Amino acid sequence: MILRSLLGVALLFGASEAFAEATHYPLTVKSCNRDVTFQEAPQHAVSHDINMTQMMLALGLKPRMAGYSGVTGWKSVAPEMASTLDGLPELASKYPSVETLLNANVDFFFAGWDYGMRVGGDLTPQTLQPLGINVYELTESCAFVMKRPAATLDDTYNDLRNLGKIFNVQDRANALIAQMQAQVAEVQKDLPADTPRVFLYDSGEDRAMTSGRLGMPQALITAAGGRNILDDVDASWTRVNWETVVERNPQVIVIVDYSEITADQKQAFLMNNPALQAVDAIKNQRFIVIPYVQATPGIDNVLAVETLAKGFHGE
Repeated sequence: MILRSLLGVALLFGASEAFAEATHYPLTVKSCNRDVTFQEAPQHAVSHDINMTQMMLALGLKPRMAGYSGVTGWKSVAPEMASTLDGLPELASKYPSVETLLNANVDFFFAGWDYGMRVGGDLTPQTLQPLGINVYELTESCAFVMKRPAATLDDTYNDLRNLGKIFNVQDRANALIAQMQAQVAEVQKDLPADTPRVFLYDSGEDRAMTSGRLGMPQALITAAGGRNILDDVDASWTRVNWETVVERNPQVIVIVDYSEITADQKQAFLMNNPALQAVDAIKNQRFIVIPYVQATPGIDNVLAVETLAKGFHGE
């Protein structure tokens, strides 16, 4: 298994050898249930959250960015990512405001529903478009505003492909997608037939924050040869009662590592929760930890697939 972030690889090698057709503007792309038209490639873009910012950087778009938001207020930044971000301002450590974007002369905002934007909130495509700021929504997050099928890695590939078109960097996007697909295929070629029952634990004590079939963890668990115990729940990131977890009896628990509560602390909480003592994953202490940037849509999804496959099935 390769187990190496594609960010450094993408920045090192750049575009692919197979050249894609250049973007012809005006360009219209589909963003959730909207058509968004670009008269030219954005020059003052902002990405929200670490996963979307990483996608922008991997496509070589740092020179066209006015900054990023929603990273240091929630999570730590890996050294490689911090080095790549050097010189790029974080406009807001958590949630940016309309004024924040206007003051930075932003012309493009890459965010998602529950990734910087909330349905009915002040910061939405509908509030920003009249101000000259085009919004591209993270595909996985479209589940909050429209009916969607179960999440797959194609959601991430779709975002990279659309960003490639919007910024006229299709070669980089296509090369990155091909590399991700090859890496996943390498993992999957020797997967055994058994599919362990898997529960993803993000956070929460009274109720568990987890992922239904519309969240990226569904795609990651499936790609790694497991079965999300909540694959019949028509939601992305959502909360469930502990009784549901016990009834579905996961064999493996995947912990998302971020924020001030460490993965070790989360594991200790689960191990000491009286309600969970009959769960197979607790009895056998089968835990896998993946960082937030791997659990959410982005180029590090391939690392999550590798880590999960190893944890589900061994070397």
